[in-house]
Amino acid sequence: MFIIFGPAGSGKSLQGQRLAEKYGWRWLSVGQLLRDQQNPNLDKAMKEGDLVDDNFVVNMMHDAMKAAEYAEQNAILDGYPRDVWQAEWIVKHGDLENVDGAIILNVPKEELWKRLEARGRADDKKDAIEKRWDIFEQTISAMREIFEKEGLKFEEVDGVGKIEQITERIEAVLTKWGTI
Repeated sequence: MFIIFGPAGSGKSLQGQRLAEKYGWRWLSVGQLLRDQQNPNLDKAMKEGDLVDDNFVVNMMHDAMKAAEYAEQNAILDGYPRDVWQAEWIVKHGDLENVDGAIILNVPKEELWKRLEARGRADDKKDAIEKRWDIFEQTISAMREIFEKEGLKFEEVDGVGKIEQITERIEAVLTKWGTI
C-alpha cells in the first residue's frame, strides 16, 4: 500500500487508477469515495473547496483500508490523509503499518490550471481550487514530518510529461521500495 499526494490537477487520481488497474490493486480516493456517497452536504462542501469532517473521512478510509487488507489486496491511498489531524490519527490507529511509502507529484501551478480547465469538473471552481491548493501547501510538509518520524519513506516525482512517463517514474519508486 502506498500514498500518492499532489495538489488538485496533479494527476494523482489518474495515476492511481492506472496503477490500480495494471496491478489489480484498490484505488482508495477520498474525493471519489466522498462523491460516491451522493450526499448533498458533502457535495456542497467539496464544491466550495472545504474539507469534509475529519472524523467522517478517517472512518471511511479506515474501513476501506481494512477491507483491502482483509481481501489481501494492495491499495493506493489517493490524497489521504489530507491534513495533520488525519495524519496523526492514522499513526495513532495503526493504519500506517501497511503503508510502504508516500509519493508527491510535483507540478507547476501553470500546468495545474491547464489540466483543471481541460478536466472541467463541477468542483473545479477557481476559488475552490485555490483554497484546496493553499490547504495542500500548508499541510504537506507537516504531514511529511509526522510520517518520516514514523519511518515512512517519501519520494518526490516529476508530474509533468506524458502520462506513461509519469507512470514509469512512479513505478521506478515502487520498484525501489519493493512494492512491485
